Amino acid sequence: MSDLNKVMLIGRLTREVDSSVTKSGTTVAKFSIANNKTWKDKEGNKQEEVSFFNCTAWGKVGEIIAQYMTKGKQIQITGRLKQNTWDDKDGNKRSAIDVVVEDFQFIGSKNDNSNDNQSDPIPNDPEPNPFSDDDIPF
Repeated sequence: MSDLNKVMLIGRLTREVDSSVTKSGTTVAKFSIANNKTWKDKEGNKQEEVSFFNCTAWGKVGEIIAQYMTKGKQIQITGRLKQNTWDDKDGNKRSAIDVVVEDFQFIGSKNDNSNDNQSDPIPNDPEPNPFSDDDIPF
């Protein structure tokens, strides 16, 4: 039995997707998202914390993300954490944790982009959200 390794994040792309194809013909898309948390402190002042996550999407998932996502667009991703280790040029051990994207959902309107007013199309969501904000009881 395997241990549990599952992560779900919503955030905005911090840069354009870097897409390439491996020698075996598999697409790999690398991108980074910013995930914001806001709250009010005891004095009522708004506080904000931003975390940045490097993400990798393989195959068809990577192809679709590379085709439709651009810097500033919002995305929900589901996947697993993967620790990468290597030796730097000075021989020091280094490591980084990436999110391996297994599933995703485009979020926001078709024309939503915080950095420009382009209206590039995003494919229809295969499972549209049947709820509106009025359905939320809080």
